Amino acid sequence: MSDDKDAVDAITAQWFAVRPDLETAPMAVFGRIYRIAKGMGDAMEERYARFGISRGEFDVVATLRRSGDPYTLSPRQLSATLMLTTGGMTGRLDKLEKAGLLCRKPDPHDRRGLQVTITDRGLELIDEAVGAGLEVQRAALTGLTDDEIAVLTGLLRRLLAAV
Repeated sequence: MSDDKDAVDAITAQWFAVRPDLETAPMAVFGRIYRIAKGMGDAMEERYARFGISRGEFDVVATLRRSGDPYTLSPRQLSATLMLTTGGMTGRLDKLEKAGLLCRKPDPHDRRGLQVTITDRGLELIDEAVGAGLEVQRAALTGLTDDEIAVLTGLLRRLLAAV
């Protein structure tokens, strides 16, 4: 482990100097989580841009891909999985359909409903993009051992369950 100080250490030290009564351990944890999320989000956005899609668009196509054959979900299922409003989902679906990565068809079981299906082009793109994204994530973890990654994964799982 490194003893190097980072920007979050500087922030918590400043708080200690002006408010020594504060317990800043939560700030140290979440400050780092926020900075990691921002940095990785930017890196992933950059990587997916090479495929002509944003992170949000990646999420839609990836959700269809991991749903399994026939790679079809309703817009409502997609919205719920991705925690998006239906309006936000519609915009993404419009762009992805225009790009030929998915298609919308009437739901044969519900006259008012739609089904969203990944196209062959979308399937090919997402399989490449997910691999490229994993390369970025793997590179970020190179400073950790497999055991450290396992411990970190467990700790983050517990933290996520608590929020």
